[in-house]
Amino acid sequence: MQETRQISLQKVDEIVGRYNSEKESLIQVLQDISSEYHYLPESCLRRLTEKLNVPLSEVFSVATFYKTFSLEPRGKHLIHVCLGTACHVRGAPQILSRIERKLSIKAGQTSRDLMFTLETVKCLGACALGPLVVVNGEYHGQMTQAKVDRLLDRYAQAAGGRHDAEKS
Repeated sequence: MQETRQISLQKVDEIVGRYNSEKESLIQVLQDISSEYHYLPESCLRRLTEKLNVPLSEVFSVATFYKTFSLEPRGKHLIHVCLGTACHVRGAPQILSRIERKLSIKAGQTSRDLMFTLETVKCLGACALGPLVVVNGEYHGQMTQAKVDRLLDRYAQAAGGRHDAEKS
């Protein structure tokens, strides 16, 4: 596992302290660490084993069981593209391709600047909005290639105006 952000074990200690170092709080602690770093750094997981007195195998088991957690660095903005049937027939594969080209990544990857992580989902349950793209939990329906460009630019500008996106 490669750690790309400054990791503070003191921050992990603070998070664990909020839950009184109780073993039963493992999932909540993992959620808080994930919110802080956008993934679960290995050094943090190892620290949890000490602070919660939980075997490393159990920590990794929980961390890999839930899709919400990632052991690899994720971008500040998490993008989900729906590839369900309704979205697919309305052009979702082209939308996905546009996002991949614009960010120079493939589905399942994170941009080099750690600004965006791109994932696909089978269905988001909002078929009438298709093709559908969700960024950080915010739904963007009836997506077009032109809307993709504006959407990515908006999130990049909100974070300082720069990202590794191709300007085409």
